[in-house]
Amino acid sequence: MVSFEMNDRKKIGIGLTGFGVFFSFLGIIFFFDKGLLAMGNILFFSGVTLTIGLKSSMQFFMKPQNFKGTISFGLGFFLVVIGWPICGMILEGYGFIVLFSGFWPTLAVFLQRIPILGWLLQQPYIRSLFDRYRGRRVPV
Repeated sequence: MVSFEMNDRKKIGIGLTGFGVFFSFLGIIFFFDKGLLAMGNILFFSGVTLTIGLKSSMQFFMKPQNFKGTISFGLGFFLVVIGWPICGMILEGYGFIVLFSGFWPTLAVFLQRIPILGWLLQQPYIRSLFDRYRGRRVPV
C-alpha cells in the first residue's frame, strides 16, 4: 500500500475541498444561487491546490490533454461569477468530468472499502458496472 503522509496543509486542503463540494451542492439545491456556487468553486479550487501543492496543481491543470477541461471549468466559473449560473455549472460539470475522469477508478475502489456503502457496491449488478468501466470483460 502507498504511504500517504497527512500534514496540516493537506488536512486543511481536504477540508476546503469538502466545503467547496458542500457549498456547490447547496448552490444547486437553492436554485443555482450564484453566491453559493462561486464560494463553492473558490473553496474547491483552493482545497485542491492546498492538498496536492501549487506546483503539482499547476502541472495538472496545464497539461495539454487537460486543456479542454481546464478551459471549460474556468469559463464556467467566470459565467457563474457574472450571473449565468446554469450555463456556468453545465460548463463546469463538463470540465470536471474531463479533468478528473482518470480518478474515477480510484474513487470506486475507495467507495468499495466504506463499510455499508462497500457492501452495497459489492452486489453483483453494481459490481458488473464497475468492472465494465474498468475495462474488464463481464459475461452477460
